[in-house]
Amino acid sequence: MAKTSGGNTAQKVETLVRPVVEGMGLQLWDVVFEKEGPDWFLRVLIDKTDGTCMDTDTCAAVSHAIDPILDEEDPIDQSYYLEVGSPGVGRKLTRPEHYTQLLGQKVSAKLIRPDEQGNREYTGVLKSREGATITLETENGEASFAANAASSVRLCDDEDLF
Repeated sequence: MAKTSGGNTAQKVETLVRPVVEGMGLQLWDVVFEKEGPDWFLRVLIDKTDGTCMDTDTCAAVSHAIDPILDEEDPIDQSYYLEVGSPGVGRKLTRPEHYTQLLGQKVSAKLIRPDEQGNREYTGVLKSREGATITLETENGEASFAANAASSVRLCDDEDLF
């Protein structure tokens, strides 16, 4: 399991790479700096703004564009592996703008602890995120919970793909 660390590191990197990624006509979805086993990984997650699928050539182009900037600015003290990729079909919603962008889409949420009704997982259509409250339309009606009560909220995989 990945151990996330260095929120400030991810923020520094985001400040450096956002102009490059957006200048290439792409969306910067997230920057994650995390430890897996003995190794550290800097993951820059990008998405296309035109709705087409991400491809390896685009990821490689972004990697080649941001690598010299990271080398020059050197925002990370230790050694790490740079990975540039797509947030994927089951992408994790980590920022308020993700919720805005994905309104009306099917998402799944896992809560840290069961809520008052004893539920720990919800799946439904994302209706809103107002302030710190996330609201889904589930098959059992509307469900709302605090964003910080969720360990993860993800876009549901497209069941039609399989």
